[in-house]
Amino acid sequence: MARQRQIANLAAKVRFLSDPAAYGSGTTHVEARETHMSWVFLTDELVYKLKKPVRHAFLDFSTIRKRQFYCGEELRLNARLAAETYRRVLSLRRDASGRLTLGGSGRVVDWLVEMKRLPQGDMLDERIACGRLAAAQIDDVANTLAVFYAQRQAEIDGGGAYLRHLTGEQRINRAILLRPELALADIASGALDMVDGLLQRLKPRIEARILGGAIVEGHGDLRPEHVCLCQPPQIIDCLEFNRSMRVIDPYDEINYLGMECEMLGAPWIRPLLVKALQSRLPDSPDAELLALYGGFRALLKARLGVAHLFETPIRHPEKWRPQAIRYIRQAEREMFSVRSRSIRKSTPVCGDA
Repeated sequence: MARQRQIANLAAKVRFLSDPAAYGSGTTHVEARETHMSWVFLTDELVYKLKKPVRHAFLDFSTIRKRQFYCGEELRLNARLAAETYRRVLSLRRDASGRLTLGGSGRVVDWLVEMKRLPQGDMLDERIACGRLAAAQIDDVANTLAVFYAQRQAEIDGGGAYLRHLTGEQRINRAILLRPELALADIASGALDMVDGLLQRLKPRIEARILGGAIVEGHGDLRPEHVCLCQPPQIIDCLEFNRSMRVIDPYDEINYLGMECEMLGAPWIRPLLVKALQSRLPDSPDAELLALYGGFRALLKARLGVAHLFETPIRHPEKWRPQAIRYIRQAEREMFSVRSRSIRKSTPVCGDA
């Protein structure tokens, strides 16, 4: 019964926020988009995000107070890389007559994050798709990120969360991707084994990077669709709900952004991103560690995709398995250079005794 009430309450909020009248006379259109954890409402000039009342192992939005807190965290954290986009936290209220209102008086029934609407055509994924992208624009993004990471405090005491994240999430990657009902075992087992083996072997290098101060609190979800190529660049949608998932090696995070750009057809972006980071953070990992980072992130994306198939109802059921296969193949490509080097080292050349 409580669950049914919760669903009905959320549906009423979504209906209200999907109506242009909710936002005043200046709004003529609202586009509502559902994500895994939120509803997003795009109006003519502004965007409003409503967090779903959900609880998972990695987040808890189950109460109004917690949603208020994480709306505040979203505003605070995104001010670091998108200060011109994130505007305020806004209450959703029910007035004395029982009607929902944005702000005003009455009982608070939820909270939203209000943002400036960015031009969709200037998002990095859109620019890659239409071929309207210059190296100078990538340099702007790369330099913005390099300065951001250089200014972060080293996570030496808390850096162990990063290694725990890698090892723990990789165990879940294996458990999910090898589930029989997904029929991915033949495709995924090789990449899983390679990442497992390399993660075990390179663990001391990661620990050394933690102790050396290379790990910081970063963005947490750095993807092309979160990068707007305006002036200055706006890098949005920082992962606000779990700090341990933001504690990361900057080279892991920026390599992931480059990998996603490569999968969209722009492999030339990744070297520019890494080069800019090296100018500010010269203690860059070697090629083996970067390969591990890429392979791990690709498998994580594959797993997060197919996890949608265990939801009720399943949104876009035709999408997730083909997407997972693409990311598993990308994980193989990320790891291939490591395997090739290993083979060359172990193969004697002519004249070897």
